[in-house]
Amino acid sequence: MRNIIVLGLASLLTDVSSEMVYPLLPLFLSSLGSGPAILGFIEGAAESTASLLKVFSGYWSDRLRRRKPLTIAGYAASTLGKLLLALAGGWPLVLAGRLADRFGKGVRTAPRDALIAESAREGARGSAFGLHRAMDTTGAALGVLAALALLSISSADIRTVIFFSVIPALCGGLLLFFVREPRHTLAGQALRVRFRFAHLPLPLRKFLLVAFLFSIANSSNTFLLLRAGSAGISVSHVLLLYLLYNLTYAAISYPAGRLSDRIGRKQLLVTGYVVYSGVYIGFGLLPEIASGWLFAALFALYGIYSGLTEGIEKALVADLAPSDQRATAIGLHATILGIGLLPASLIAGQLWTIFGPSAPFAFGGCMAALAAVLLAAFL
Repeated sequence: MRNIIVLGLASLLTDVSSEMVYPLLPLFLSSLGSGPAILGFIEGAAESTASLLKVFSGYWSDRLRRRKPLTIAGYAASTLGKLLLALAGGWPLVLAGRLADRFGKGVRTAPRDALIAESAREGARGSAFGLHRAMDTTGAALGVLAALALLSISSADIRTVIFFSVIPALCGGLLLFFVREPRHTLAGQALRVRFRFAHLPLPLRKFLLVAFLFSIANSSNTFLLLRAGSAGISVSHVLLLYLLYNLTYAAISYPAGRLSDRIGRKQLLVTGYVVYSGVYIGFGLLPEIASGWLFAALFALYGIYSGLTEGIEKALVADLAPSDQRATAIGLHATILGIGLLPASLIAGQLWTIFGPSAPFAFGGCMAALAAVLLAAFL
């Protein structure tokens, strides 16, 4: 439990930093003269870079039988990325900052999640991942509040908020030095891990394929924020909508994780996919100028989707993976999601540019519904 709490606190502080920046990124890019297509390219490239690294980081973590060093290195790179964003005068340096930030996420995620899985009590992985996601997302909510507080100061602007975001990121990284490697992870010499997708258990392979299909529907969350902004909602109200999403996400994550330990992961994941489909179709059906209350309802439902899926997916992969390849399998899951995220964000950006703001959400909603059907039928 000690490791889970420390890792949760580190993620909380890092997400304070990230979410001070992330919901403002579309507006920051707009102020630099860049539109939805550039946003889609930056977010797709950044998130895909992160996800492509996760399988390699997981592989090396399994091979070295060490989790902590890669976790610390990843958090350090993300801190550097925030500093680059603060210095950006155009979209290329924004891209560089996002790549550095997501490079760090790619390096740290698989070994950190393997640490969580190996530090949890038997039969309580869903609770462990749910608690971590709840703490992580509480940090996201606090980050949005911090951004709102800074923007309320007359002399502060978006760049000022980004500069201040470096402080909690640095503090979160320092906390990781208090993490302890589980004894069974440290035992023995480095292993030569032999990894083949075809050798994974069949249920895990089925889930990874469905997860890839769903990732095609799951474009960057910045499009949700951009949609709210395009409907005439002010910057501060866009941040409040994102705060509502994170509060809902945090409130749902731990109870959902505990419930998955009792009733299984599949039912909750299918429900989450269905909720996602409904939310995206709802965004697609909104008129060009819509009430803030409609956006609030959809952002809250989107938080429910995240709470029902993100931690539970990781717990499911940890359950299904061979113990000596757990970090590799967790990294592979994240990599598969990232492979889908680049085309998903590029498609969303192009659909928005060509057909208007409803098109990317209608596409995402239909693809998510198909993934929910396949998950229910074949896992």
